[in-house]
Parts: sequence; structure tokens; C-alpha cells
Amino acid sequence: MEFNSIDPIGPREERRRPLRNGRLRRGIYILPSALTVANLLCGYYAVLATLDGRFADFDNAAIAIGIAYVFDAADGRIARSMGTESAFGREFDSLADVVSFGIAPALLAYAWGVRALAAANASESLHLTQLGWLMGFVFVACCAWRLARFNIQGMAPGGSRYFAGMPTPAAAGMIAATVHLREGLPISDVRWSVLWLVLLVVLGVLMSSSLRFYSFKDVQWTRRQPSLAIILLALLVGAAVKFSGPTLFTLTAGYAIHGPVMQLIRFVRHRTASRTA
Repeated sequence: MEFNSIDPIGPREERRRPLRNGRLRRGIYILPSALTVANLLCGYYAVLATLDGRFADFDNAAIAIGIAYVFDAADGRIARSMGTESAFGREFDSLADVVSFGIAPALLAYAWGVRALAAANASESLHLTQLGWLMGFVFVACCAWRLARFNIQGMAPGGSRYFAGMPTPAAAGMIAATVHLREGLPISDVRWSVLWLVLLVVLGVLMSSSLRFYSFKDVQWTRRQPSLAIILLALLVGAAVKFSGPTLFTLTAGYAIHGPVMQLIRFVRHRTASRTA
């Protein structure tokens, strides 16, 4: 076998160079990753609490999902403010979100809205149980699809003010807020159980849709704000602490509705403008 007399070690060096240039950087950013771990821990706890199956455990699982939402929002903002965003952090955050905002709320929705009722009504348990786990899987699949699309496409076209599709933490928050509103007391009527499963499908469709949902990323939290804004924020925090069930349910339901409502308003305006043009 003959070697190139001009550059005898060139091929070997060419093989080594991509490995050196493409070598993965060792180490992670501690603070954002720690918050992502806390998010994942809350989702894991929510699954364990749901499996216990008591009323208080359902409520604790719903609260854990809400706390996971806080950690998820914090890790992204801290990573952006510190300039520590990375591909590893983005993928790690998405994997944690699948657990905390996909598997945990779907399991909670099934156990709270279907399993207890099916156990009390043996004659209707088979069909209701099958429908329950199927709709729960639809929610999990839409959650994973939404996260994968976000990692590839990012925000909605036109800037960072809107998400394309309902964010997964908001969809999970709708489920958790509903359970928390009833303080973990499971559904005891078949008709409400069916409506509950319909809600799971609707939330999945909203996550996988292209509807625009406000992201609140353009709010300048570090700048001076009017005194009225501080007063309203204090009232909101007080209501969330004192009347957590109704307040959180109203906020999550309002956010879920505002995407389709704004899309309808934009459609009507576009039709009106095209007619008058």
C-alpha cells in the first residue's frame, strides 16, 4: 500500500481534527440545571402522590405540578439573564417537562376523573377506563410533540411575544388547577367524567395547534412600573394565597381561552377589512 509522499500523516490528522473541534464540552451550568432538576422532582412527586390515590394526595399532586411550573419558568429566565443557555439545557428542560407537564398531569387526570368513578361503577368501568387511558395518552403525545416542535421552530413568527400553540405548562396547569379547585375530591358522575376527558383532548389540540398564546416575555420586570401595577400584583398574589383554588382556576382557564378568542377576533377583523377594501 502506497502513502502520499507529500502529506503522509494528513489523512490521520484530518480524522482527528473533527473530533477535537466537535468534542462535547464537559460540564453544565449549575443554577439553571438545578432548577430543571427541581422541576423534574416535582413531576416525579406528583406521579407518586397520584398513585397513592387519596383525596389529599390528588391535591398535593396538583400543587406539585404548579410548583414545577414555577421552577420551569425560573430556569429559562435565569439562563437567559445569565447568558448560560445551551443545547444541553434546552433538551434537559424538555425531558423534564414531558414528565412534569405530560405524564404527571395525564396520570392525575386519569386517576382523579376516571379511576375512582370506575371503581364505584363496575358496570361502566371497562369502557370508561379504556377511554380514560386513551385520552390521557393523547394528552401526553401532544405534550411531547409540542415540546419537540418548540425546540426546532421556537416561538411564533413575528418575535418572542407569542407561543405557537398552548405551552405545555399552561395545559398541565389547567388540569392541576381544576383538581385543586375541588381540593382533590374526585369526580363522581359519569357525565362530568366524559366532559373531563373531552377537556384533555381539547388541551392536547391547543398544544399541537398553531394558535398564538401570549408569552409575557416582553414584560420588563426589571424596569420601573406604575404604582397601580404593583397594587394589582399584590392583590393577585393575595388572592392566590387566600383563595388559591378559584384564583388559579380562573387564571389558567382564562389563559386557555384567550388563544382561540384572539384568533377569532383576528379572523373577524380580517374578514371585515377584506370586505371594506
